[in-house]
Amino acid sequence: MGVSVGLRPCRGAGGQGGASGTKGGPGKPARTQVISVKAPGLVKWLPEPGGKGPPRNERAEGTERASFLGISDIEELNKILDRAVNIKNFLKGKARIKKVAQYVADHYRENVEPLGYKAFLVGVDREACAHYKKALDEILPPEYSEVVYTGNNNDSELLKKHHIDEKKEKEIRKNFQRYGEYPKILIVTEKLLTGFDAPILYAMYLDKPMRDHTLLQAIARVNRPYENESQEMVKPHGFVLDFVGIFDKLEKALSFDSDEVNAVIKDLALLKSLFKQKMDSQAAAYLSLITRNFDDKDVDNLIEHFRDKERRKTFFKFYKELEMLYEIISPDKFLRPYLERFATLSGIYAVVRKAYAKQVQPDREFLRKTNALVQEHIDTEKIDSVTQFVEINPETLKLIQEKQGDYNIKVINLVKSIAKAAEDASDDPFLVGMAERAKAVQDSFEDRQKGTADAIKDLSSIIEANERRKREQAAKNMDSMTYFVYSTLRDAGLSDPDDASARIKTAFLEHPNWAASDKELREVRKLITFALYRQEDDEDKVVSLVEELLVALLKSQGK
Repeated sequence: MGVSVGLRPCRGAGGQGGASGTKGGPGKPARTQVISVKAPGLVKWLPEPGGKGPPRNERAEGTERASFLGISDIEELNKILDRAVNIKNFLKGKARIKKVAQYVADHYRENVEPLGYKAFLVGVDREACAHYKKALDEILPPEYSEVVYTGNNNDSELLKKHHIDEKKEKEIRKNFQRYGEYPKILIVTEKLLTGFDAPILYAMYLDKPMRDHTLLQAIARVNRPYENESQEMVKPHGFVLDFVGIFDKLEKALSFDSDEVNAVIKDLALLKSLFKQKMDSQAAAYLSLITRNFDDKDVDNLIEHFRDKERRKTFFKFYKELEMLYEIISPDKFLRPYLERFATLSGIYAVVRKAYAKQVQPDREFLRKTNALVQEHIDTEKIDSVTQFVEINPETLKLIQEKQGDYNIKVINLVKSIAKAAEDASDDPFLVGMAERAKAVQDSFEDRQKGTADAIKDLSSIIEANERRKREQAAKNMDSMTYFVYSTLRDAGLSDPDDASARIKTAFLEHPNWAASDKELREVRKLITFALYRQEDDEDKVVSLVEELLVALLKSQGK
C-alpha cells in the first residue's frame, strides 16, 4: 500500500482535501494520501520561537519532543503523553478544540460525506475525545459521531458521560461499517486504532502525536480498499489529515529503512502522474466511441458497445478512480490539457449509467467539481435522451415501431418507461409483473441472447398484452387486484373464476392489513384456499395457486 503525502497547505476546508490512487495488484492494498494542514493556531502543537501558543519552556518541551520521537508502541506513547503536560494542554485548549472541530466538520461534509465514506477523529487522550464530541455536536447532528474509549471507575464525570458497555460498542462498530448508517465519525484516542477493520473508513483527522509503527498502524485503518457496486463506490485509497505537524518531519516520524518508508509514503505528485497515465493509456479507446458530439447515433452506439456487463464494470471502475483523482487535483493548471477529454469521458459514463443502472440517483451522478465541468462542456439534454420516458399506450407504441434507427435507445426507453409505469402504480400487480417481464427482455438483450429487433418486438408484445388487459378490466368493472385474481384463476382453468375472485376480494376487504400483519395474512390465505376448494379438488393445484396469488400481490404491496 502506498501513502501519498501532501505537505503544502490546503486551500480552505475542502481544497486538496481528498485522495486517490490505484490498487497495487493482487494482494496489495491501496495508496493513501496524507496532507498536513497549515492552519494558524490549529496545527502547531509545539510553537516555534515567537509564535502563538501555550507558554514555552524550552527545556521541558525539548524533553517532551525527544521522548515522543522515540516511541513506537501506542501504550508507551500514551504514558509519555501523560507526562507531556505542555503538549496535551495545548492540544486540548478550548479555543483550539473548537477550531479543529469546525474544520473537521466542514471538511467532512464537503469532501468525505458526499463520497459516502466515514472518518476517525483521533484526539490526544480521552479527555480530548470528550471535548471534541461536545464541540462536534454543536456543529453536526449528535448522531453523526460517537466516542469510543476504555472507561475507568475513577474517571471524571466528563469521561463517564461517554462510557459504553460491550454491547453498545459492538453496535457502534457494526453500524460504522455499514454504508449510509450512523455514526459517520468515530472519536478515538487508542481503542480502534489497531485491529479494527472498516474498509468504509476513508478519512482520519489526526490530532495526536505518534510515530513509527504507531503511526503506520493508524494509517492502516484508512488503508483498506473498499468497493460498493450498488452505490458505484470505489475506494482504492485513504486519506489522513494531519493537525499536529507529524508529516513536516516525516523522516523523524518514520525512522525506518528508506526503502520501507518509500513503499508506504508517496508524494502528492504521484496523483498527477496516475491521472496522466490513465488518460494517456486507457482513455483513448473510450473517447473514440464519440464521433458526433453525443447525438442520438453516438448514444445508440454507446448502449450497443456497453451491452456486456463486464465491459461496463471495467469502464465504471476506471472512470470512478479517474474522477476521484480529478476531484483531488482540481483546480490545477496541470489539468488544462485534459479537461475536454475528461468531460467527454464523464458524458460517456452518464449515458451508460443512465441506460443500465438499476436505479439512478441524480444527486450522486457526479462529484462536485466533475459536475461543474460536465455542465460547462457537455450538452446534458443529449445525454438525457436515454432516459426519456414515454407514456405506455397504443399511440406511443405505434410511433416507436414506425421510427427508424436508434434501436438500442428504443429498448432502453421502453424498459425504463415500463418500469416507471409500474413504479407510479405500484399496487397494480399486472404492471409489476409487466416490469419484471420487460427486465427479463433487457437481461437477454444485454447478454446478447436476443437481438435489438427481437427485444423491441417482445417489449411491444408485453405492452399490447397490457392494453388488452386494461380494456377487459374496464369492461368487467374490476379493480386491478380483483382482475389480476380473476385472470389468474381463469388461465388456471377454474370453472367459475368470477365467483372465486369475488370471494377472494371480500377476504382482502375484511383484512385490510393483510400485507403487514402475519395474523391477517394467515386468515386471507385460509379464505383464498376455501374459495378455491369450492371449484377445485386437486390439492397441489390449490396450494400452487394460493402461493402464486399471494407472492404476486405481496410484491405489488412492496413486500
